Amino acid sequence: MTAQAPVHIITDSSCDLSEEVTADLGVTVVPLEIRFGMQSFTDRVELSTADFWKRSRTSDELPSTAAPSPGAFAEAYQRAADAGASEVVVITLSGDLSATIEAAQQAASQPPEGLTCHVVDSRTVSAGLGLLVIAAAELAAGGASGSEVAEATRETSERVRVHAALDTLENLRKGGRIGAAQSLLGSVLSIKPLITVTDGRVEPAGKQRTRSRALSHLVNLVEAESSHISQIAVMHADCDDVDDFVARIAPLTVSEPKVMLIGPVVGAHAGVGTIGVVYVTQERA
Repeated sequence: MTAQAPVHIITDSSCDLSEEVTADLGVTVVPLEIRFGMQSFTDRVELSTADFWKRSRTSDELPSTAAPSPGAFAEAYQRAADAGASEVVVITLSGDLSATIEAAQQAASQPPEGLTCHVVDSRTVSAGLGLLVIAAAELAAGGASGSEVAEATRETSERVRVHAALDTLENLRKGGRIGAAQSLLGSVLSIKPLITVTDGRVEPAGKQRTRSRALSHLVNLVEAESSHISQIAVMHADCDDVDDFVARIAPLTVSEPKVMLIGPVVGAHAGVGTIGVVYVTQERA
């Protein structure tokens, strides 16, 4: 790793940024663990996103996730220090959704000599985290200090909105959240649950009778906020209809939507076919 600036950005693999994007930004990604039954894989290292979705479509076992160890973050901090960084800003998925931030904080309590660590709870996940990481990396590259990057990230996180439509109730059924009969009924009726991320937690946001209506609902949400949106992304879980969805979203905002493939960390809970919009609203006057 080559430090691009005295301030180095570190995140976790729930950010759903591609390897090309993180490499271009000079961002380090600490992976979570993905489990299918007794088999465990290091996200992005031993299990690619493409392989995860192939396995998810055929496996009867519900995938689960586990946070990185403090040692994984300690290694990332050491690599940053060795590459010449004097500060790291660590931006993790919401602490209400994972123990990942606890591992990052534990490692930060004993940083490498000469390295200052700023750990930030993004209060979001997936493309929401990804957009924050991109902005942080750009600030760092522009010469902002670690504390300035951390504070800007915390402020921006309050303006991140995440809305998504699930395509299947299978993951909820496999995880014991709903019964088989309810899952079957939902499948017969084509019920599509809607979710949002509010203050770091995933919350139900209603349901639609068909996928078409669910996606239209997401489009309507963007249209209603369009004049206040500064950045936007579309995230999807291996969806064939994502291009059509992006085409509906693109004319509504001045910012071109970034398209992000949902990875194993979020995909383990959301399931195949999930599609969502993530946007950052403009700063208050």
